[in-house]
Amino acid sequence: MTYRSIFRLFSSDLAIDLGTANTLVYIAGKGIVVNEPSIVAVNRSTGEIVGCGAEAKEMLGRTPANVVAIRPLRDGVIADFKMAERMLNYFIQKAHKRKSLVHPRIVIGVPSETTEVEKRAVLDSTYRAKASEVHLVEQAMVAALGAGLPVTEPSGNMVVDIGGGTTDIAVISLSGIVYSRSLRVAGNQMDDAIMNFVKRKYNLLIGERTAENIKIDIGSAHPLDKPITLEVKGRDLIYGLPKAITVKDEEIREALSECVTAIVAAIRGALERTPPELSADISERGIILTGGGSLLRNFDERIRSETGMPVLLADQPLASVVLGTGKMLENFKLLRKMSLN
Repeated sequence: MTYRSIFRLFSSDLAIDLGTANTLVYIAGKGIVVNEPSIVAVNRSTGEIVGCGAEAKEMLGRTPANVVAIRPLRDGVIADFKMAERMLNYFIQKAHKRKSLVHPRIVIGVPSETTEVEKRAVLDSTYRAKASEVHLVEQAMVAALGAGLPVTEPSGNMVVDIGGGTTDIAVISLSGIVYSRSLRVAGNQMDDAIMNFVKRKYNLLIGERTAENIKIDIGSAHPLDKPITLEVKGRDLIYGLPKAITVKDEEIREALSECVTAIVAAIRGALERTPPELSADISERGIILTGGGSLLRNFDERIRSETGMPVLLADQPLASVVLGTGKMLENFKLLRKMSLN
């Protein structure tokens, strides 16, 4: 019996992409069963969870005084230990259709520069959410695997995973990481930059969700073929009343320029530190982009113009990490080789 068929018997085993913005859960043989925002809504007075995932995101910025919407992860690591455990528990139960006696084996991707303390926080939270065994793997490695790169071959592969809290850059060859860098600049920092820009330029206060919508609708990393505008509603800081303004794509590009420049500079730094043989492979195969942040308009164009390398977007950028983690779940030999703990 092969490793794969043995693993299929343990269909309660899970692969989890515990992201700052979204959490995805994968079950061997079934695929992605949960894809929800990493948010928990809690009643302050009773400590009771009012909503989790998509339900809690709807409540962001709209809760009464006694209910607070919490993001348990910041910059790719656990910031609120207790809430992370409760959120994980909720997602594990949801993946297993609320069966409470399940104790799955779990594989989780973590950013490459995660400290021992941060890794311990992920392990502890997952064990407390009733996992029987937990394996940590590097996010960039599993993103490459999920994007379909031949990571086990003796050739250079470069992957850039732009998530919500971190951007992970890695050069991979022979199932190992030749160079890796984790940058705490990603989707959430882009949203913050848009909020600050609108506040500074228009004296308009907008929430996280509005900033994210602006980024998705008209955000870009490189000039667009046709200019686009968007009406934005928020609260006027001078008069305290609701107000609507129109913003242009070039203004948002200016707001995002610092974040985009930092990511591009880190990619160039990775290319400079790559051994020449592997550089030749990368220039042939290209840089692969994964993660939600890579969907920013013309990001590939900007990286291409600054590095001179071909740049490709993964087929399923938002799911690359969890799909790669799922492949590890089905190949125990590979998991043992790549596990961080």
